Amino acid sequence: MSCRYWKVICRYGHVGRRNEVSVARYIRTESHYTIIDAMDLVSNMPGVKSSGVAFIEQIDKTTFEKGKSSEKMSLYLQKLKTYNPKFEQINKGEKLYA
Repeated sequence: MSCRYWKVICRYGHVGRRNEVSVARYIRTESHYTIIDAMDLVSNMPGVKSSGVAFIEQIDKTTFEKGKSSEKMSLYLQKLKTYNPKFEQINKGEKLYA
């Protein structure tokens, strides 16, 4: 299967009042995806703001692999991928059901 690789700078919300965090994400898609398809895919990811794609470019496989390894070091992405609201509520002592 042939793939395309993309580097996307995403704006994530929910970090304070009208604040955002810009994070580089590295995406692999099928070969028939255009830049518009990749942008649509990223804009529907959890946490990305409604106009959350700041930059997108097609990259090669080696850049993609290096980028994916750097994603693992991002503290914001680590928190985003492991966030569970029910777990947070239980730890704060809040009731899940009113």
